[in-house]
Amino acid sequence: MARVKGAMMTRKRRNKTLKLAKGYWGSKSKHFKMAKQAVMKSGNYAYIGRKQKKREFRQLWIARISAAAKMNGINYSTLMNGLKKAGITLNRKMLSEIAINDPAAFTAIVEKAKAAL
Repeated sequence: MARVKGAMMTRKRRNKTLKLAKGYWGSKSKHFKMAKQAVMKSGNYAYIGRKQKKREFRQLWIARISAAAKMNGINYSTLMNGLKKAGITLNRKMLSEIAINDPAAFTAIVEKAKAAL
């Protein structure tokens, strides 16, 4: 049986990693060993970042809703409790958008929540 060397697949694998490391500073973009470490680390950062992005946006929406609720004379937790009791199932993203773009509609929602309490 003929001996098979892994040259082509090894080169493909290395080039794939080096392509991912394109734009990295210094030898991180040129040398495979350093590029592999940098790509693995950046992959971990990207994975963590995708989770953090969700947290940060939820935090932003809550801050916006809270600010708009205070203008209507109610605090955030009481508003959310009132919405739950009123059967209004708007998520925080939509509530914050309404609070920014249509304050009159948000005031109407707050009034329904207050009535349900």
